[in-house]
Amino acid sequence: MIKVQTRQIHLGQALALLAVSQALVVLDGSIVNVAIPSIAKGLHFSESNLPWVLNAYVLTFGGLLLLGGRLADLLGRRRVFMFGLVLFALSSLAGGLSQGAGQLIAARALQGVGAAMLSSAALSLLTSIFKEGPERNRALGVWGAAAGSSGAIGVLLGGVLTSAFGWQWILFVNVPIGLIAAAVTPRLLPESRAAGSHQGFDPAGAISVTAGLTVLVYALISARSSGLGLTVGLLVVAFVLLATFVLIELRNRTPLVPFRIFRVASIASANLVGLFVGASLLPMFFFISLYMQQVLAYGPLQTGLGYLPLAFTITVVAAVASSLVTHFGFKAVSVGGLALVVVGLAWFARVSVNGSYAGDVLLPSLVAAVGLGLTFVSITVAAMGGVPAGDTGLASGLLNTSQQIGGALGLAILSALATAQTANEAAPPTALSLTDGFQVAFEGGAVLAAIGLALALVFMRRTPTADVAAMKDAA
Repeated sequence: MIKVQTRQIHLGQALALLAVSQALVVLDGSIVNVAIPSIAKGLHFSESNLPWVLNAYVLTFGGLLLLGGRLADLLGRRRVFMFGLVLFALSSLAGGLSQGAGQLIAARALQGVGAAMLSSAALSLLTSIFKEGPERNRALGVWGAAAGSSGAIGVLLGGVLTSAFGWQWILFVNVPIGLIAAAVTPRLLPESRAAGSHQGFDPAGAISVTAGLTVLVYALISARSSGLGLTVGLLVVAFVLLATFVLIELRNRTPLVPFRIFRVASIASANLVGLFVGASLLPMFFFISLYMQQVLAYGPLQTGLGYLPLAFTITVVAAVASSLVTHFGFKAVSVGGLALVVVGLAWFARVSVNGSYAGDVLLPSLVAAVGLGLTFVSITVAAMGGVPAGDTGLASGLLNTSQQIGGALGLAILSALATAQTANEAAPPTALSLTDGFQVAFEGGAVLAAIGLALALVFMRRTPTADVAAMKDAA
C-alpha cells in the first residue's frame, strides 16, 4: 500500500514522470520521420528497406507490450519500468552511433523492446498509484493527451534536431532524458506487484506473435523485389506463426492474451478500430514528411515547423474530447472523428507536384488532426469501459498493441503501393512520380480509415454498460 503522505507529496510528480515516459515512447515512433531522407543518404538505405527504420521499432514495441506487462506484474512494476528506461536510453545511444543500415535497424528494434517494458509497466504503475474513479480518470486523461500529441510533436522536434545537429541527435536526445527519469524513479514511484492471479510467463506466445508479424510485414515490404513465389511462402510462414500463437494462448494456463476479455464488445470493437486508426496514422506522418522534403523541397526544420499546427490541433482536441464522450458517448465521437480522418486523408490524396503548403499540407492536416484527437480519446474510453480493475492493464495493453501493429502493417502496405507506383513511372524517381506514389499511399490510408469507420458504425455500442455482466461472467 502507498502511504497517504507519500501520495499527497508525490502524486503530481509521479504522474508527470509517467506521462513524460509515455510521451517519449510515442514520440520516438514519429521523430525519425523528418530525418528519413537524411538517414537514407547518410547510411545508404535502399528505398525498400527504408520503412524498417520505423517498422523495427514499432514491431518489437507492439509485439512485446503484453509480455512487458506480465513481467512487470511478476518482477515488480517499478523495476521493469526502470529497466525499460535504461535499455531505451542505451539503445538510442547505439542507434545514434550507427555506421550502417543494419546497425540502425538493430538499435531501433532494441529501442522497441525497452519501450515495451517501460510503457506497459508505466500503465500498471498508474493504475496502482491512482485511486479508481475521478482521480484515475484524470490521470488517464493526462496520459492520453501525452500519447495523442506526441506523434506530431515528435516530427517537429525531429526537424529542429536534424536541421541543427544532424539526424543522430533525434536518438541522442533520448539518452539524458531516459537516464534521468530512471534515476528519479525510486524517489517518485512505489514498487508494486500483482496479487497471485498472474503466476507465469508466456515467452512462447510473445515470440510467436512477434515473429509472425515481422515475417508478415517483411513479406509485404519485399513483395515487389522478392517475386510471387517467395512472397507467398513468407505469407504462409506468417500465418503458421500467428496460428501457433493462437493455439499457445488457448492451451496456456497463464496466456499472454486471455481471449475471454474479447467477450466485452467494447474492448473487441475498440481494438478493431484501433488497428485501422494506427494503420492510417503512422503512414500519414511518414508520407507527409517525404512529400514536404522530396517534392516541396523543404528542409528538416521547415518540415518540422510545418507540423506545428497539426500537433497543436491534436493536443487541443484531445483535451476536450473526453467531455464530448461524456455527453455524446464514445461511439458518436469515434464515428465523427474517423469521418474527419477519412476526409483529411482523401484531401491529402490530391497533393500536387506543384503544390503549396497551405493547400496541400496545412488544410488537410488540420482536418485529420481534429479527427485523430477525437478518435484517439474515444476509442481509449471504449477500450477501458466495463473492465474490472484487475484487467485494466491488459485492456490498455491490447489497445496499444493494436495501434502499434496496425501502424506497422499500414506502413508496409502503403509503402509497397507507393514504391510500386513511383517505380512504374520513372527510374530514378522524379518529383512527379514521387507525387503520384504519395497520392496512392494517401488514397490507401483513406480506405483503411474508412474501414475503421465502418467497423465503428457496425460494432461499437454507445456505452459499455451492457458489457459489464459479460466481463464478470468471463472472469
